[in-house]
Amino acid sequence: MELTVNGKRVYGSTGGRDFDPAQDPVIFLHGSGMDRTVWQLQTRYFAWHGRSVLAVDLPGHGKSEGPALASIEAQAEWVTALMDAAGVAQAALVGHSMGAALALETAAAYPDRVSAIALCGVAEAMPVHPELLAAGLEGDRHAYDLITSWGFDRKAHIGGHKAPGTWMTGGAMRLLERGRDAVVGTDLAASNDYKGAPAAAAKVRCPALFVLGDRDRMTPPRNARPLIEAIDGAAVEIIAGCGHMMMVERPDETLDALRKLL
Repeated sequence: MELTVNGKRVYGSTGGRDFDPAQDPVIFLHGSGMDRTVWQLQTRYFAWHGRSVLAVDLPGHGKSEGPALASIEAQAEWVTALMDAAGVAQAALVGHSMGAALALETAAAYPDRVSAIALCGVAEAMPVHPELLAAGLEGDRHAYDLITSWGFDRKAHIGGHKAPGTWMTGGAMRLLERGRDAVVGTDLAASNDYKGAPAAAAKVRCPALFVLGDRDRMTPPRNARPLIEAIDGAAVEIIAGCGHMMMVERPDETLDALRKLL
């Protein structure tokens, strides 16, 4: 599905069905350096079980025109423009990592536009080591190595995907390498600079779900605790044996968690 948002072409996947903005829409938001394809299983399921689905490539990612947006606040404003372009009055938001921060900020800043949020692999703060940030801004492959190494649990480094022959870490590397215009560094800087998560969480009034991996080395579950405590009635699902990339490492378990909210 192609849309025009703020004069730029934006691409999103709809799970194999036509997008109907009146049919309980849910928008999936990817993390740093990623694109819509990380949500393949989850989007297809919901599209065929009563929801309209849009897994979007954020500006400068995947097939969407750039440049990448430099702050979480700017991305949140962009999400509402995306919803306007798609004819969506209100939607549930599912975000991963940077996308989770984006979903949180959008729910806080534009409460009338968000019906529920699912935050996957999120933390109160997401600081980035200066050397990794510099490598990302320079398009240095070392940044992709570090993100992939830390993003997956150790078991995922030697296999274990439910689909035989699927190389999880190799696929993540290829996805990061396809990025353009230092998009990885821009995303990392946006995550590093975002300090508004605690204040945003305190403003959330819609149903909220946290989906966390118990072996996540990038956003350990304990670092999400202040956000969980700030949102009244927030639900928490901890996925066992899972790192930061839960929708790839543990796709069925991630889907099962999301079904409880959506």
